[in-house]
Amino acid sequence: MLGDFATSGAMRLDSAANDQLAEFQAALAGTPTDRAGVRLARAAGLEQMLGPTGAIGAPIARFAGTDARAVRAILFDKSDRVNWSLAWHQDRTIRVRARREVPGFGPWTVKAGLLHVAPPFEILERMVTIRIHLDDVPLDNAPLLIAPGSHRFGLVREDRIAAVVGQCGVYACTARAGDIWVYATPIVHASDAAATPRRRLVLQIDYAGFDLPGGLEWSGI
Repeated sequence: MLGDFATSGAMRLDSAANDQLAEFQAALAGTPTDRAGVRLARAAGLEQMLGPTGAIGAPIARFAGTDARAVRAILFDKSDRVNWSLAWHQDRTIRVRARREVPGFGPWTVKAGLLHVAPPFEILERMVTIRIHLDDVPLDNAPLLIAPGSHRFGLVREDRIAAVVGQCGVYACTARAGDIWVYATPIVHASDAAATPRRRLVLQIDYAGFDLPGGLEWSGI
């Protein structure tokens, strides 16, 4: 576990209980497992746990504010059949209900049929992202790699990312099934292919405790 969240940009919370893991697994049953990431929409089975009074959502208030709500969910699935890697980067888009032309928001993209937009950095820096691990993730099973403190560098140009990682260093976020990691959404991160490929199912949720400007609306999950 890293130290102060504001400084490092990441922290591991206590593990979810076994019954909560079972609820997640049931809610995600039938989700495709032959692709790297599945963007979830209308995930009704998750709403209660992830909501502001839920077992998972409630503790997030200390990081994202008392009005924090889940605004995007992605299921990442690695296995011996789908063993992928991801270069160092920042998450730079949010998901919204409908397109409105608001200064500072753009470009617009559609991912898996869902509308996304790149917001001003001050939106991203007020958000937090959590990763709920449904499988054990030791060092040889591709834990998320982060550059601690990189969220404080603002929006990092692509040609500067390697230098920021070199300055901040690298931390591997290993986990047990049920562990929950909390990250500053714009932290620089990466993922290697697993050295010993096996199932590595992770549910990632973005949280925000504020409304968007100009009539834009979070899509929710």
